Amino acid sequence: MTIDANTPEPRRRKLLPEMEGSSARRYAKLRGTGAQLQTSRREAARLAASLADGAAVLEVAHGPGYFAVELAKLGRFDITALDVSRTFVLLAAELAARTGVTVDFQLGDVAAMPFEDGRFDLVICQAAFKNFNRPLTALSEMHRVLRPGGRAIIQDMSADADGAAIRTEVAGMQVGRLSALMTRAILTGLRRRAYSPQQFKQLASRSEFGAATVTTEGIGLQVTLVKA
Repeated sequence: MTIDANTPEPRRRKLLPEMEGSSARRYAKLRGTGAQLQTSRREAARLAASLADGAAVLEVAHGPGYFAVELAKLGRFDITALDVSRTFVLLAAELAARTGVTVDFQLGDVAAMPFEDGRFDLVICQAAFKNFNRPLTALSEMHRVLRPGGRAIIQDMSADADGAAIRTEVAGMQVGRLSALMTRAILTGLRRRAYSPQQFKQLASRSEFGAATVTTEGIGLQVTLVKA
């Protein structure tokens, strides 16, 4: 990646430590409600509609693996997933085995991905980009591993999300009262780390992608970047 020497890459402190062990397992349980699995299923079907059969897909920061497994259930794609957490890689691989689908779950860092250039048609990153402490390097790596014409789609929280939107989001998760209180508090904290649509456009303009299309809904934003 080429970065102007006069404008060095912004490095962001980690808001939370990487999840391992019991914290990762608690997060997996929290994210594994019926309502949230249905959301993963719907999103997998939506993205699949724009992909050709046999497309190579990479999910970055896959967490418990719910989305990757839902995409694999469709049986049309070659799916790889990458996460820096050993526990998440293990949990996701176990989920895929129980479900009877094939996903290549790998341990690795988005800032130095262990894949050759031009391997993937789509890179997807959900609810994790705001925690990358080297965001331009992450975008550079996504650009590198994409084929010409390939897309990177980043779905994350928007810095513009307000308290009412956060309450609505958590209500839709259908978790218990204590978990809901905790989740609202976590999301309120994460909002301080999130990007606004304008901030993400500015970041994308400094990357090899050069530009991004950003849409918003509820507490979230979706960023689409295309490799020329």
